[in-house]
Amino acid sequence: MPFPAVVAAVLLELLSAVVTAAGCSTSCGNISIPYPFGIEPDCYHEGFNLTCDYLYRPPKLFLGDGTVEVLEISIPNGTVRINSTNIMPMSHDIDGASRPNTSRYHTWGGLRERGPFFVAPDRNKFLVLSCNNIQVILMGEDNSTINACATYCPSLGNSDAQPQLIRYLLLHGECSGLGCCNGGIPKGYTSYHIQLQPSNDSSSDAKSSVYIAEEGSYNISKLMSEPRGVALPALLDWVISNSSCQKQNSVAPGCRSSNSFFQNYTSYVYNGYQCRCSAGYRGNPYILDGCQDIDECVHKEAHSCHGICENTPGTFYCRCPDGTYGNPSIEGGCIKITNYSAGLIIGIVISGVSILLLALSAPFVTRMVKLRKVKKMREKLFNQNHGLLLQQLISQKADIGERMMFTLGDIEKATNNFDKSREVGGGGHGVVYKGILDLHVVAIKKSKIVVQREIDEFINEVAILSQINHRNVVKLLGCCLETEVPLLVYEFISNGTLYHHLHVEGPKSLSWDDRLRIALEIARALAYLHSATSMPIFHRDIKSSNILLDESLIAKVSDFGASRYIPIDQTAVMTAVQGTLGYLDPMYYYTGRLTDKSDVFSFGVLLIELLTRKKPYVYRSDNDAGLVAHFVSSLKKGDLADIVDPQVMEEEDDGELQEVAMLAAMCTRLEGESRPTMKEVEMALENLRARKKPAPCNSAAMRYDGDQIVVQYNSIEDLLAKKDMPVEGGAEESSRQYTMEEEIMLSARYPR
Repeated sequence: MPFPAVVAAVLLELLSAVVTAAGCSTSCGNISIPYPFGIEPDCYHEGFNLTCDYLYRPPKLFLGDGTVEVLEISIPNGTVRINSTNIMPMSHDIDGASRPNTSRYHTWGGLRERGPFFVAPDRNKFLVLSCNNIQVILMGEDNSTINACATYCPSLGNSDAQPQLIRYLLLHGECSGLGCCNGGIPKGYTSYHIQLQPSNDSSSDAKSSVYIAEEGSYNISKLMSEPRGVALPALLDWVISNSSCQKQNSVAPGCRSSNSFFQNYTSYVYNGYQCRCSAGYRGNPYILDGCQDIDECVHKEAHSCHGICENTPGTFYCRCPDGTYGNPSIEGGCIKITNYSAGLIIGIVISGVSILLLALSAPFVTRMVKLRKVKKMREKLFNQNHGLLLQQLISQKADIGERMMFTLGDIEKATNNFDKSREVGGGGHGVVYKGILDLHVVAIKKSKIVVQREIDEFINEVAILSQINHRNVVKLLGCCLETEVPLLVYEFISNGTLYHHLHVEGPKSLSWDDRLRIALEIARALAYLHSATSMPIFHRDIKSSNILLDESLIAKVSDFGASRYIPIDQTAVMTAVQGTLGYLDPMYYYTGRLTDKSDVFSFGVLLIELLTRKKPYVYRSDNDAGLVAHFVSSLKKGDLADIVDPQVMEEEDDGELQEVAMLAAMCTRLEGESRPTMKEVEMALENLRARKKPAPCNSAAMRYDGDQIVVQYNSIEDLLAKKDMPVEGGAEESSRQYTMEEEIMLSARYPR
């Protein structure tokens, strides 16, 4: 094409963007650009800049500097529709054959960190298409596991038969695991990490794709037959400010129209607000006079007016025509008056009396309607949360049943309607408030995320946790089922967490004697949960921030949001992986098989944290080894001073450090079968604490306990010898501690 023709073509594309008198483009191609969005400087609110790429025909619109394509902007809905590309396409070799991508981590992103754009949780799905047997884990920006799903494909002799079978089944069923799986997306994230875990028998010609896509925008069976890499639309929420408004009548500076209001946007990772036009108005609440009155009388039938319509600001008035009476809101509701004069007089009298009665009764009726609506909603949520089932489960203990069931009114009164000043803590699962119930100080946990599949498990958890009575476990006092997510009421522990006491500024922290005692108390609690409750309970998230300390520094195990129980005749349960990286059992992380030894591993990491004052989830040695690997290596070399807290080196006595270090190494062994039980750990620590007291005559004393004879080990060496672990030289067998990547590769010989 000659150069002048090229210039003319570019100028023609430039003309496709409509520009206002102020020099701000209002469209790009066929996409409108309303404020707070904009292309040119001074035309957009901070963080809402766009790029219009005129090299495309028609031009394409992108967020920010041009990495995420924009398909649609909706001011009324507060959303932006984007092009979401395939996260994990297959890698292709030179010969053209497709093979599974062996990279462990992939990232979906392109949005600016900390907003203002976030993936809309109720309109998008985490979607996996694969003819492999794989598990895909969705993680947040903080690397916490937030969802996972797995696909399965039957093994067929004909390689072409498998995709055909998958497509046939998808046409007649749901995306429930056979060739396809999906899951929800939590609120408030701007990017996600994706981890692929293929099985050893995955076929080499299978194809896999992972999407974050708008629900309803795709056809699964059609998508399975299309080439991988096709883009799907995804929907983003956006907020105008990074701070929420606390009072409903407060002024939100981002809402500039006089007929607008703010709507808070809250999640457990981000808070902000959006603007909406008031009822009876529509337009753009982000500009002056942007919300304009809707003239309902233009389409009065659509607003249930079949009489004479008179528009007013924000609403309208509908009446019957002169010479008629009746109800103008229904078709044919206005009836002609035979005697006009008599009818007019009667109508005026009736209208006057009706208006007077309505004015007198309106406040009372309005209040009754609101109370009835609130009561019905609470009853609906109570039944939805299986409140009747919970009452049946605890009906055998009437005193517990009466005390455990709290109303939402009780909770709101105890927390001053969830006042922010009452917040005393929180984590990934919810916020904890301090309150007063029945003249007792309590802690009330309010969840942040609604996961419907966990509601059924919640009821059984409450029924079992209500039976726990141990001085080292935070006591569950009750619950409230009249909210979308049930509220839990615990005893209030006033002295913070072990994490805050341990990781303080300065060289001195908890004394060695306190650390050893706290470790023993935690071990007692876990041994109780594993072996003394009516059904074994696995905590699944043991870490220093989940250990509370009272005013006497007595340890209390808390936060059972991730805990699971299993029938007493089973030893393990298959679950979606949940926990905290750094403390997580590598065998559970890989296989999804939860056992009591998973808690033992987490406890071993906690022992190492008590010895070193190092944070397991962030620590890296000079050679990039994790805390567990570096600790066991130092123990094997006999050089614990390289990693142990100097305060512990100074205060420990008579080889206590060496024994506790060997016990920690044994608890964190790779194979769960080689780890001790929590009961054995408890006994070993108990005897270590009591070692300076007069010892029994024999090195391993026996005590009678009911119908069983329990061996009490006088030293940790006895326990190590029982588990065939060498005592001298540190922990020879425990040297099999590696980074998480190496542990997963070693675990490949344990297929799911």
